[in-house]
Amino acid sequence: MINAFRPVLLMFCAAFSSSALAHNPMCECKAIDDEQIRCTGGFSDGSGAPGVTLDVIGYDETILVPGKLGADSTLTFKKPGAEFYVLFDAGPGHVVEIDQADIEAP
Repeated sequence: MINAFRPVLLMFCAAFSSSALAHNPMCECKAIDDEQIRCTGGFSDGSGAPGVTLDVIGYDETILVPGKLGADSTLTFKKPGAEFYVLFDAGPGHVVEIDQADIEAP
């Protein structure tokens, strides 16, 4: 009897694990010019992330630019004078940090 349910159980587990893996957070930041940076956030399944928190944080852990992604899943901000990193936070297990050194120059 248990052997009859094994294929169903395997299919259920495979479907559940692939859907769990399909939503990895993704964030990319690029300098538009010497003063402006644009970050785009989303998920590995191709979905956007409008409204998700994206903060620019100083190395001393102060929030330099609090923000949320717009309807197009982007946020553009003025480059801070202090050293910083970007924190894309879509909830537990869905966090991406981008250090200023990893942001592409224009």
